Amino acid sequence: MKIAVTGKGGVGKSTITAALALLAARQGKKVLAIDADPDANLASALGIPLAAQKAIVTIAAHKRLIEERTGAKVQQYGQIFKLNPEVADIADAYAYRHQGVALLVLGAVQAGGTGCACPENVLLRALVQDAVLGRDDVLFMDMEPGIEHLGRATARGVSALVIVVEPGQRAIESYKRIAGMASDIGLGNIVVIGNKVRSPEDEAMIIGGVEKARLIGLIPYTERFLANDRDGRSALDDLDDEISTLLADILQSLL
Repeated sequence: MKIAVTGKGGVGKSTITAALALLAARQGKKVLAIDADPDANLASALGIPLAAQKAIVTIAAHKRLIEERTGAKVQQYGQIFKLNPEVADIADAYAYRHQGVALLVLGAVQAGGTGCACPENVLLRALVQDAVLGRDDVLFMDMEPGIEHLGRATARGVSALVIVVEPGQRAIESYKRIAGMASDIGLGNIVVIGNKVRSPEDEAMIIGGVEKARLIGLIPYTERFLANDRDGRSALDDLDDEISTLLADILQSLL
């Protein structure tokens, strides 16, 4: 199972990704989580201690690794480099392991933008493709607001693109834009999780704003997610039975 999670910034996609990854790990599955959002928050949502988070080096910042695998110098232009670098061993060698989840943080390419044809970006794309197409882990990938890291070839291996929305026009419009881009590259299984639902009106807005057949769960607003973030605990800690059951049902539907 390979799950990519996206949505407008602030809707809770990192929280949802972490909760599902931890649940899958508790069920005994081999779980790989990839933080592909430049505004990386997945380590925090997994409950990794702050000191350990600060020690995690993103793949984009591993200069020696990038140069070794691509044959080119970082942040230099006009070079010839490998477009298909060897990456199969990177997840096992560089992941941070916590509560049964192996976490890779991709990081941001510092020069030329996320779409630049540079050694750093080539390595990151190859790593994502290998994680989706070449490994047998249960994969959860926390994406930036969009599908930047997914290409047509990679999309064939994604089991589902989960778009997290909250009650609000901007979140709904972001869903429509992302769903359109995903369809354009052939990613067929697009599902929606509604988050931060406070009222029947919130629920109605989400149901009215997305294709109803794609909706696999509505999660009520809870202060517990905020408290866990404040206290450096995982997204799953001390959730009430209702939300725990909803998350378990969502995971089961994805499985």
